[in-house]
Amino acid sequence: MKQIYLFLAALLLLCLAPMPYGYFQLVRFVATVAFGLMAYRYFTNEKTVAAWIFSALALLFQPIYKIALGRVMWNVVDVLVAVLLVALFVMEKRGEEKGKDRKRPLSQDDSLRREDDNRYEFRLEGKLAPKELIYVASEEDKALTEVFEKQPEMLQGWGQMIGFQVIYLPLLMKRLQNRQVLRYRAPYLTDAELTEVTVGSDFLLQYLEHPADRKKIKQGFIRTEDVHRGSDGKDKAVNRFYPLSSKNDEPLADQLHHIGRRIAAEQGAQKRLTGGTEHREQSYEGAENGFNSQIAVENTDDLIEEVRERIAKLRQRGISQYILEQLIHPDDRLSRLVITQDYRLLLPDYGDMEIKMEPLVKAVYLLFLNHPEGILFKHLPGYREELTQIYARLRPTGLTERAVQSIEDVTNPMLNSINEKCARIRGAFVGEFDDHMARHYYIDGLRGEVKKIDLPRHLVVRES
Repeated sequence: MKQIYLFLAALLLLCLAPMPYGYFQLVRFVATVAFGLMAYRYFTNEKTVAAWIFSALALLFQPIYKIALGRVMWNVVDVLVAVLLVALFVMEKRGEEKGKDRKRPLSQDDSLRREDDNRYEFRLEGKLAPKELIYVASEEDKALTEVFEKQPEMLQGWGQMIGFQVIYLPLLMKRLQNRQVLRYRAPYLTDAELTEVTVGSDFLLQYLEHPADRKKIKQGFIRTEDVHRGSDGKDKAVNRFYPLSSKNDEPLADQLHHIGRRIAAEQGAQKRLTGGTEHREQSYEGAENGFNSQIAVENTDDLIEEVRERIAKLRQRGISQYILEQLIHPDDRLSRLVITQDYRLLLPDYGDMEIKMEPLVKAVYLLFLNHPEGILFKHLPGYREELTQIYARLRPTGLTERAVQSIEDVTNPMLNSINEKCARIRGAFVGEFDDHMARHYYIDGLRGEVKKIDLPRHLVVRES
């Protein structure tokens, strides 16, 4: 079609010369047919403005009912329409060239990416949680940091709107001035050690599979889209990058809006590709089959769900679990567990932290502490009397009928009560410090095997 533009332009410009009358008639006929076809083409492509322009030109040039404009005015019209046709030729030619560039296959040695290609491959250490956006930058943007420092609600509100947790690293340490999150991760650290904890905006970029990509990631957010096995046999994470800069001519609010829309479009495409999410159905038969203190999400009990949500909130007070792992790599510096005369549970090496539990939950915990070899849930009826004695010491006012019934329920392996108590015990510890160390303190074990507390008993101190 674009060659017709130049042909028609040449015919119209020849009209400026002294040509025979039959030539002008030919031009009218050819122009009417050509402009009509162009109008139809633009209508089909939903380009309404261009379609109406060429429809009007077809009517203007039609040879049946001639419109008398005069020689001079017709010359002006011929020149203007010729210029329009040449401009359309140039625009369509450029459009075709861009289309060819987009379709050109990239070789393995070709390090260039299309501007709209925001996929970058990271080694698995760079994998984020599914609903996290983390700021990364290879170059500092002080103006951007200043804006978000003065208007933190901009990022918070944006994150809530698109359903993502937004972690803006330049302000991260300021948000952790009370050190609560870092203490949760490593309760054994002193105040002096906590002041040395820091992380830079470029720390994730060390995990780029192709270091040359670092130059393309100046400032912006990344999210993990999928994980796959690379040709070298190692797991890789594909992270999407969304540039954000104070130097952009577009306002920050508009940039954030466009990032949100792009993420939504990418997630929609990914969901269509994978056919949606899978739903798992699980059944539970008795205490042994239902027990798994490590994966509380598998239990549909409301209590365990509540504990799981509490743990998740404590782990994510404005900072992702992955970043916590980068800030501090916890070791197994276990604290002593002190049981006071009034049966309080203290961790003196974790800043005299107290682990609080309800009386019956604490009685179950003390029962398992008394048996380092562990207890099979199906043998719990044999420990009913011992548990009653422990519970009586915690309730010196005496046991009610309801308390006695609760003890019978918790030692009945056919009921779920023991699972609830173990979940509460796990929640009491993981609610105070990271599971990496807490797992040594709560009741755990494989299904069908003995459940026990893995804490070395030389760390258990009972006050006399």
